[in-house]
Amino acid sequence: MGSILKSYKTSIILLAAIIVGGAAGAIFGTEATVVKPLGDLFLNLMFTIIVPLVFFSIASAIANMSGMKRLGKIMGSIFLVFFITAAISAAVAFIGTSIVNPLENTDISSVKEMMEKVDAPEQAEKPSLAAQLVATVTVPDFANLFSRSNMLQLIVFSVIFGLATAMAGEKGRPVASFLASGSEVMMKTVKIVMYYAPIGLGAYFAAVIGELGPQILEGYLRTFLLYLGLSVLYYFGFFSLYAFIASGTAGVKIFWKNVITPSVTAIATCSSAACIPVNLDAVKKMGVPKDIAETIIPLGANTHKDGSVFGGVLKIVFLFGLFGKDMASLSSIASILAVSFLVGAVMGAIPGGGFIGEMLIISVFGFPPEVLPIIAVISTIIDAPATLLNSTGNTVCAMLVSRLVEGKNWLGATFKGKANHFAS
Repeated sequence: MGSILKSYKTSIILLAAIIVGGAAGAIFGTEATVVKPLGDLFLNLMFTIIVPLVFFSIASAIANMSGMKRLGKIMGSIFLVFFITAAISAAVAFIGTSIVNPLENTDISSVKEMMEKVDAPEQAEKPSLAAQLVATVTVPDFANLFSRSNMLQLIVFSVIFGLATAMAGEKGRPVASFLASGSEVMMKTVKIVMYYAPIGLGAYFAAVIGELGPQILEGYLRTFLLYLGLSVLYYFGFFSLYAFIASGTAGVKIFWKNVITPSVTAIATCSSAACIPVNLDAVKKMGVPKDIAETIIPLGANTHKDGSVFGGVLKIVFLFGLFGKDMASLSSIASILAVSFLVGAVMGAIPGGGFIGEMLIISVFGFPPEVLPIIAVISTIIDAPATLLNSTGNTVCAMLVSRLVEGKNWLGATFKGKANHFAS
């Protein structure tokens, strides 16, 4: 019991602060905005550190990669499986939000002033598609990378810089060490700032509820229930489908025989990293070859985040509904799926990636920075089911990778090999 409370301590404190702030906003109405400067202080601190955090985290992770050249077939299969399952989860989440809109029947009249900020840039003449693509991934001047408005461009530059450092070999080692040190320092900086998070988010949430009204609280409840429903569907339905694709009915049976312990651990700890030992034990019992198991489970804990992709879709749809933006057009659907994929599947590989993903949503879709706490609340309330999908999904992905690497009879061959080993 004590270990569970310890695992959830941060989430519990944040939830308590948000609940207190929401209650204050509902009770005092617009008068609750008096505490908004306390929330602005937290936002400004986070906005200040976001650019160096993204650069050092991504560039360091790539520059300090080692041992990635071996097991090329395994690595290729892992990334293929991760990509396909993340894309499927994004599509499933979008379909779910199309059926049940979290903010349906919510009065958004009180956010018209905020809507004007979002829509203002759209009044200018739109550039061509080619120009939009160029502007999406690059900036005309290096100094522009230091703006939080150019998050995607900063990510692209960080990836290139990290690759260049790794390719420099020994001559690049001092830079790689500098990036690793910078990444560690930035994470400590985030940790220091996050001590203030309960006060900052609580105060800001009080102001948000005071301005927008308590109707938004109903939206959070519907968001959580929708996420829970989608999680149950994905966990039982799609995980079973993936296991069947990996090895037929035998694969489904052996998956569900061994997946309960990893699932319970994920819910209890809310940490993919903490689940690594349990997941490793489970996939080996499922018959996954040792080299595949010991590659995909640690890697998946950082880069495979189907639950976070779900969350990305819900956050974007939540903001679209709040601001009355159209999400029925083909371009809107494509952008929602693409950004949610980045938020979950790519940002998951970065320390503090949840916050960076939320910044990416705001940057790409042009929402005002003041909405950050609104979607940060969603991250908190979906933490447990998201970890379940993120972490436990790695086990069934290990089965799929085994199918790609070892062939369709991988399961029988693995257990036959073990039997021969014990017989000898």
